[in-house]
Amino acid sequence: MKFLWFDRDDPSGSGDWETFKDLYKENPGKICPHPRSIEAQTLSGQKAPAPGDEVILIWPTIGLICKNKDQKDGKCEDYRVRFRCSAPYCAVCWTEWFDRGGPSEKGDSELLKDLRNENPGQICEKPLAMEVVTTGNPSIAAINTGQIFYINNPHKGFVCRNMDQEFEDCYDYKVSFACPCR
Repeated sequence: MKFLWFDRDDPSGSGDWETFKDLYKENPGKICPHPRSIEAQTLSGQKAPAPGDEVILIWPTIGLICKNKDQKDGKCEDYRVRFRCSAPYCAVCWTEWFDRGGPSEKGDSELLKDLRNENPGQICEKPLAMEVVTTGNPSIAAINTGQIFYINNPHKGFVCRNMDQEFEDCYDYKVSFACPCR
């Protein structure tokens, strides 16, 4: 299972400050009070620290701190973080990634009804949210690809149609759903 991503800051000021204290205060009930680990990545999906960011602090009870002045090029990447908590705490859990295969001549379809049929019992009845990324390495968040989506809804799933794209066909996408923890 995985947990919600948080991005409260960008590196436009003194750096990128994704601190646990601020995120915990700004997101009541979404982060446990004593996380056991932290995961950090750039908004495009590059694992932290990104190339070029040489001095960066990442710690579960502190969060992520990247100061622009500590980087050779004078600028941090824009990061997001998520905290892992002990099982009894979590209110929202994420499914594994689902990918029905590469895009067809029509596009890429990750419809919830099809995913449920192919993966019985692995997706809750009413997903709370959905994350969509490309299948490449590194993966790119769907919203950062510039592509147009026909369906992008946690209650229906995801569809990218080639006919809606101006310059290229749909990428291959994968989806994960947020569900109440069991």
